[in-house]
Amino acid sequence: MAQPRPESPLAAKVFPSPNHGERKGAPDMLILHYTGMPDSGEALQWLCNPVSEVSAHYFVFEDGRVLQLVPEGRRAWHAGVGSWLGENDVNSRSIGIEIANPGHVGGMPPYPDAQIEAVIALCRDICERWRIPPARVLAHSDIAPARKNDPGEAFPWERLHREGVGHWVAPAPIADGRYFARGDEGQPIEALQAMLAMYGYGVAITGVFDETTEAVIRAFQRHFRPTRVDGVADASTITTLRDLIASRQASAP
Repeated sequence: MAQPRPESPLAAKVFPSPNHGERKGAPDMLILHYTGMPDSGEALQWLCNPVSEVSAHYFVFEDGRVLQLVPEGRRAWHAGVGSWLGENDVNSRSIGIEIANPGHVGGMPPYPDAQIEAVIALCRDICERWRIPPARVLAHSDIAPARKNDPGEAFPWERLHREGVGHWVAPAPIADGRYFARGDEGQPIEALQAMLAMYGYGVAITGVFDETTEAVIRAFQRHFRPTRVDGVADASTITTLRDLIASRQASAP
């Protein structure tokens, strides 16, 4: 039997995982993950082990080598329970890339340049072929804020944006001033939650700054204001969120 060819020219070969199923729609999101394991080879084997019930479409080693694990037309099991802009079956609507990095439990080491260059090239290829818009290139933590931290605040989202991948605006400077945190209630919290939901985060508009809202703020900061990830909605966080919404609306067709 002939060896299957990878769908992206960036992938060296297919290293098949059995962990996939039928899609319920064409992919229009790209989700980036870190493996969260100390050894990249073990992480790859886990993604291809039927016992794990997890997978991704692509795997990127530290040295920039790329493997395809699941056909792009199939539903890989990478996102788990999560949501974005009201879509709850993120696996059916997305392509997933696992990036070899031990993550927070391993001290969050920097992503090597060769690896990030490969991730950028792979993202650009996937987004072009599937017409995935920049604002739908997301972190795993964006779609599952209460469960996931990856690919983490050390991931260079700004660099990806400079090279044509993902949505970004310059974060507003951090300064003293009014802020909102767990336990606060009222109309300003309702407005904050509405802005987060408008951008895509799965948060109910209750007017109460609860545990879920704090987790969403942390996820937002990890992606868009990574210099301080504390779950506190300070002026920098809120202004950056406002600017992202305005930027996305300005670039909409």
